[in-house]
Amino acid sequence: MNLEKTQDKSGKNASPTLPEWVKNYLIDIDGTITEDVPNEEPERMATCLPYLDARETLNRWYDEGHIITFFTSRTEEHRFITEYWLEKNGFKYHGLLMGKPRGGNYAIIDNHMFKACHYSGDWSQIKKEMDNYIHDYNHVPS
Repeated sequence: MNLEKTQDKSGKNASPTLPEWVKNYLIDIDGTITEDVPNEEPERMATCLPYLDARETLNRWYDEGHIITFFTSRTEEHRFITEYWLEKNGFKYHGLLMGKPRGGNYAIIDNHMFKACHYSGDWSQIKKEMDNYIHDYNHVPS
């Protein structure tokens, strides 16, 4: 993916950004694309089924050129079974980040724009909300 050079207000080089049309999706696994499987029951990780529309939606975003990275509370010891499950179920993705803090109640602070979506059982609603969202660095609220 081609990153675009950026500069801060003083003209110094800053962290590059993706082109405005590209979204950098961080997607949870358990409770978001499949049933909520706790780390304490890894035997379920191989047999759970994907949620309706999750694979179709994420693979379409991947094919459109967006970045798909799974971000999960599963530990490194679960990486192999997680990669196996993603491949077995036909998910296209760029990366897999293990070790997300457990427990929810996430608060994100970042110098880059982001859009958070809460999955509540309806991938068509997520798809609609995210497809209509455009990151616009030119209109950042002060």
